[in-house]
Amino acid sequence: MHTSHESRPSLTRAYLFLGLGIFFISFSAIFTKWTQLPGVTSGFYRLAIAAAALALPYFKRRTQHPPLDRRVLALAALGGLWFALDTAMWNTSLTLTSAASATLLGNTSSILVALGAWLIFHERLRGRFWSGLFVALIGVLLVLSADWITPQDTAAIADTRTLGNLLALTAAFFYASYLLTTQHIRTSLDTVSYLFIMSGCGAIVLLSFNVARSMPLTGFPPPTWLALLALGLITHVGGWLSINYALGHIPASIVSVTLLGQPVLTAILAIPLLGEALFPLQLIGGILALIGIYIVNRFGR
Repeated sequence: MHTSHESRPSLTRAYLFLGLGIFFISFSAIFTKWTQLPGVTSGFYRLAIAAAALALPYFKRRTQHPPLDRRVLALAALGGLWFALDTAMWNTSLTLTSAASATLLGNTSSILVALGAWLIFHERLRGRFWSGLFVALIGVLLVLSADWITPQDTAAIADTRTLGNLLALTAAFFYASYLLTTQHIRTSLDTVSYLFIMSGCGAIVLLSFNVARSMPLTGFPPPTWLALLALGLITHVGGWLSINYALGHIPASIVSVTLLGQPVLTAILAIPLLGEALFPLQLIGGILALIGIYIVNRFGR
């Protein structure tokens, strides 16, 4: 009885943190659009602000533990590289397409993760994985084709949105690489340390992109700075620390399926906060893509 009473609050707390984390990351597209900055610039500040916020907890933790192995540091840095490329691509896609489409297409990374785990880690995939993959691909194609079929859009707008959607799909590839790297390292490094190293290394990568392209990094209006702070602190630190806490108490299979609530919540939030609307074909494609991703996560592995 004593164990039962202790486990129930712990599990309830884990689900509360999971819900809170999903709520936080659902604002990622909103905050990014509110910055009104190029994708590589908003991405740099997202990671840099997160690294600054995690610096003190990281160094406190490291003083209580032995130095990190070089291999672990290298893998954490690699995770930062993948996340930086994902952030640059996805943030740029948000300047070209809708928040709902970019978030939905970015979440196809879970399918790529399963394929990568099959090829790299030799995980077994069930027959339902391939059926889920087929359904998700049909949904993605409908989302991509919606911009060409919608009559009220000009060809230039359709081309712009299509490019944004393709960038979001490319971002999903880099995000899948990040998740596979994280899966490989998570047994050797705690969450705070990994999030700090990954964010710091990713910020350095994106800073080099900004410097190479002579992008301005200062002189932004106050609303932009507020959106950047929210992106770094609420979405990145608050969202992922909450989700990683939940992963310590709830099976990853359940968490990955629950995370499918993110594109749905982002699409709902984008209607009043960004004035975006979903076309019928996008809605149908989005539903099919979510069903396919759900089948992959729930039954395919």
